[in-house]
Amino acid sequence: MTVPTDAGAAGAAGPSGAAGTADADRYPDVGASDGPLLVVEDLRTAFRTTRGTVRAVDGVSLSVDRGRTLGVVGESGSGKTVLSRSIMGLLPASDVVRGGSARFDGEDLVTATPDRLRRIWGAQISMIFQDPMTALNPVTRIGRQITESLRLHLDMDRSTARDAAVELLRSVGIPSPEQRLRSYPFQLSGGMRQRVMIAIALACAPRLMLADEPTTGLDVTVQAQILDLLADLQQERHMAVILVTHDLGVVAGRADEIAVMYAGKIVERAPTRSLFAETRMPYTRALMQSIPRLSDPPGTRLEAIPGRPPQLIDRPPGCAFAPRCPYAQDRCRTEEPPLRSTTSPDHVFACWYPLVDGRPTGLPGPAAAPTSIPTSAPVAPPVATPVAAPVAAPTTGETPR
Repeated sequence: MTVPTDAGAAGAAGPSGAAGTADADRYPDVGASDGPLLVVEDLRTAFRTTRGTVRAVDGVSLSVDRGRTLGVVGESGSGKTVLSRSIMGLLPASDVVRGGSARFDGEDLVTATPDRLRRIWGAQISMIFQDPMTALNPVTRIGRQITESLRLHLDMDRSTARDAAVELLRSVGIPSPEQRLRSYPFQLSGGMRQRVMIAIALACAPRLMLADEPTTGLDVTVQAQILDLLADLQQERHMAVILVTHDLGVVAGRADEIAVMYAGKIVERAPTRSLFAETRMPYTRALMQSIPRLSDPPGTRLEAIPGRPPQLIDRPPGCAFAPRCPYAQDRCRTEEPPLRSTTSPDHVFACWYPLVDGRPTGLPGPAAAPTSIPTSAPVAPPVATPVAAPVAAPTTGETPR
């Protein structure tokens, strides 16, 4: 079964449908010249509240090339989800202040009209939300939730849309897809609900996918299956992907570039290998040290980052991480460091005293010993985490409740 194409949106059949081919007619970006598909410049999103203005995203700039994956990592409350929703334009209608630009294939999404955004959502850009149980409509069958975008964007009739929905469910590894079309979300397991979310997001073959914590709440085996599925579909369709997560272990072997967010800003951005091999920002290093490793002996205490992220309503001057940083100096508390680079223009960081071989450089006087972040051994990419372990076939262990 081959799904008709329309205005750059392509067929919905995945690896198991339509002979598994990915040609220029079905996926227009396949074979296209490499280059930024999304360019975000000085993006700002603030929310007016009774207590003050929350600057959730504060001057973020990044770009994503066709067929590439950008990982966005940081603690809860760092602004990752608001960033992805700001790019999509999925923000409240009131009490929101926006600035900067987010250009998708040359078109600014920040200034786009609601009608124009509705034509882009699903057809060109799609999003996998954090919790499928709340993102899916609990009183609507799975089949209708999948076929809605197919009928809207690709102008399919009911029968053709149903056939396409069956192929989509089959492509994401859901057994007995014909029967699952009549299921409600609560009748599926967590892994199957997440696969349904992926099927909905892929329905019109978007060119950019934003995956916001796509494996939250799933066991590690299902996490690996979901991430492997996304990688396979991305390769087939030549999609650009923004993978939002709090776990550096998830993006270590799956992202081409990583942006680390803290307090609404990007504090370090680099190609994945460079970020792990030459970490510059103490906050990034602290995130790495907090990852449990299979090589650690039983009973090893996990490293924790002391303190809490700052309030975004009345943020103190200087570096936002200074109150939690073991290397903070007076300058860190009074002057905010800009994003800058030293050895490579692709590796930028916001720190007055960047780390080299795990130790800060340029400190006034003798280098002080850290108070919470160990420096005895360099941090290696957490490739030994359970998420990266070999897994069984996609349908293993996933049965409806």
